Amino acid sequence: MNSNQSETTQGNILIVDDTPENLQVLSATLSERGYKVRGVIKGQMAIRAAKSAPPDLILLDIRMPEMDGYEVCQRLKADPQTHDIPIVFISALDEVLDKVKAFQAGGVDYITKPFQVEEVLARVENQLMICRLSHKLQEQNQKLQQEVQERIKAEKAAEAASQAKSEFLANMSHELRTPLNAILGFTQVMSRDSELNSEQREYLGIINRSGEHLLELINDVLDLSKIEAGLISLYESIFDLYRLLDNLEEMFQIKADQKNLKLIFLVPSNVPQYVRADAKKLRICLINLLGNAIKFTEYGSITLRVSSHQYSVTRDGVQQTTNNKQQTLNFEIEDTGQGIAPEEIDHLFEAFVQTETGKRSAEGTGLGLTITRKFVQLMGGDITVSSILGEGTKFKFSIKIAEAPSEQILEKPKRRVIGIQPTPESYRILIVDDTQENRLLLVKLLEPIGFEVREAENGSEAVKLWESWQPHLIWMDTRMPILNGLEATRQIRLKEEEMERESQKVGLSTKIPSATIIIALTASAFEERRGEILAAGSYDFVRKPFTEEVIFEKIREYLGVVYIYEDLPQSHKRQRRFYSINPTSDLFFQTELSKMPLTWVEELYQAANEVNEDLVWQLIEQLSDRNQNLAEALMDLLNDFRLDIIVRITQAVMNNQL
Repeated sequence: MNSNQSETTQGNILIVDDTPENLQVLSATLSERGYKVRGVIKGQMAIRAAKSAPPDLILLDIRMPEMDGYEVCQRLKADPQTHDIPIVFISALDEVLDKVKAFQAGGVDYITKPFQVEEVLARVENQLMICRLSHKLQEQNQKLQQEVQERIKAEKAAEAASQAKSEFLANMSHELRTPLNAILGFTQVMSRDSELNSEQREYLGIINRSGEHLLELINDVLDLSKIEAGLISLYESIFDLYRLLDNLEEMFQIKADQKNLKLIFLVPSNVPQYVRADAKKLRICLINLLGNAIKFTEYGSITLRVSSHQYSVTRDGVQQTTNNKQQTLNFEIEDTGQGIAPEEIDHLFEAFVQTETGKRSAEGTGLGLTITRKFVQLMGGDITVSSILGEGTKFKFSIKIAEAPSEQILEKPKRRVIGIQPTPESYRILIVDDTQENRLLLVKLLEPIGFEVREAENGSEAVKLWESWQPHLIWMDTRMPILNGLEATRQIRLKEEEMERESQKVGLSTKIPSATIIIALTASAFEERRGEILAAGSYDFVRKPFTEEVIFEKIREYLGVVYIYEDLPQSHKRQRRFYSINPTSDLFFQTELSKMPLTWVEELYQAANEVNEDLVWQLIEQLSDRNQNLAEALMDLLNDFRLDIIVRITQAVMNNQL
């Protein structure tokens, strides 16, 4: 409706009729209904009135002097200023052709004279309602278009910000990982020196651990960014869950001992040893949670409980049979630390958010729990937390796994490459990197083994050396000045194709050398670069920082090198013997031991305290018929060399009975 319309009127109507009586009747009738009415008797006057004050609707007669209604309608519709005004013809002409002509001219309705007042009012109100709805729809469309434009603008801004963020992360990844590659790499090279004394090896270990810790912090930030960008995927494999837990216990036992904390791992025997899951992500989750538990616990204990639950796979309501058992693996990490305030728990998993306790510790990035939750969700589970301030915190999470048969696990012997089997021709390896330290690292790693090595500090030098020296394998850094590694790889592949074509033209009988193996070295943490690197002509790529095992394995894989190995001492880690029951605390032992004669408990305490394993075994054997569950649990402790636990629980029972 027109913006000039009064709020008290139903609408502005212009009546065009050369008969004054008709004007008077229509004007009076419409005015009584609340419409504001104007009347004119000629077509030209109607056009001027419509332009000067556009009405909401026009009632137009057809037969008028000088200009009939058809022409008036056509001229109004031709003018952008009056084009949208609805026109209702009102005429004594009632032939079909007259009505058709009226609609062709642009009319929206047609009333035949003599008319009924109620009919005119109904048609007028109907057309004005259509007009109002049309205006409202136009306003909504305009608003929608505006919102669409704003959203497009916001998406472009977000895309630009994401692109800038990705570029920043790529640069930071390269700048941080490149020096770390040298730090961690040279510790490996130096550790090969048999003349190092124990103090020097200790210093190397400190450097290596500090570098790996820094790398973990960098990976935290990069992992979160990849999660937000949807670039993190599952990489499932079959692994030994018991060994993973053993390694974690060994890792955190030292930290727990430094703070005089008890570290307890409780895993029942029904938990499968070999499972299919993403071992790396599971390990990161457990490290984050156990690390936090030890960090924020000053006295008491940290307990990890593991359990499993088998479930049926159904599809369309029908239970499916699978070769591997589908299970959920449940983890619970409980500490007796400082606890978390209720108001902080709701924000605990947000990025860069730390509790007040965490801020005071001045350690970490505030990303560990965020990444843990994202990884747990990616592995098909979820994580929860409960805490009592001043008493402790408990994290629980579960993931989906598939149990795997033990024969699918292949143990690799621990050994080190010290040379290569003699060959008629030495292996030529070209190292291309703009950072001298990275080139030197690979030179010091490969030359003592027996490889012939040359260096180039940019892609242009690499192409020239390739033409003159024809290396068997090139380690090609991707980011370099003058000519980057990807472009250098493309040029080498093009030159190889040209050589092949030339040999075919002249019919050379000599064999053209096979394509040079090019393996890209990248400090990028983003998986999407893989396609770009391989498309350029690389056979494979290795991320910095790398280990010597990865370098030697890639060379063996692509060149068929046969190495000479030195066997390294095996770690001889104890095989974890898990409880056949799942005691959640010492309560189980105290309850069951209290049922036994006090003299027997005292004998067991004395034997364990004196580290008399034979006597402990004999005392436990006496339980076989009386309390099988207690006997099995105590035997597990004995087999696990945990006489200290037997001392603690028997002493507690004796104190309670005194």
